[in-house]
Amino acid sequence: MASGVAISDEVISKYDLIRVRHAGTDAGERLKLLVMCLSKDQKSIVVDHDNCLTVKDVGTTDVLKKILDKFPPKDCRYGLYDCSYVNKESVKEDLVFILSAPESAPLKSKMVYASSMVALKNKLQGLKYEWQINEPGDRDPSCLVEKLGGRDTVKSLEGQLV
Repeated sequence: MASGVAISDEVISKYDLIRVRHAGTDAGERLKLLVMCLSKDQKSIVVDHDNCLTVKDVGTTDVLKKILDKFPPKDCRYGLYDCSYVNKESVKEDLVFILSAPESAPLKSKMVYASSMVALKNKLQGLKYEWQINEPGDRDPSCLVEKLGGRDTVKSLEGQLV
């Protein structure tokens, strides 16, 4: 890895749980958001248990706001978001890889997160979408809609019309 940061086994096992949505768990207990951060010694990427969300944690209203609130405004994080949306053809569920590197985060932190991202994504095979959140405007739902195919394709995001 370019940054020399390892990826914990728990990150991989949680990825497998969020990727296989209905695998033996109650629908409300399924992961909706897996948040990952650097360990205190900055040598590995670990699960940020305080900021992960299950389906029952988010409910059905303001889902995207609840998701985005789990990313600290002054520190970097990675996330895997189990996104539900409707396009022209059908209801879709896709995993969205999120890199939150706010402008107010320490420069060293932003550098380590950016240089470790490729290695992390290589361990988490099959991700179709990536959403990078660097400034407040990136938090707007329209940014995610564009990643998912744009307003001409995406009709609703988490039950909200776009």
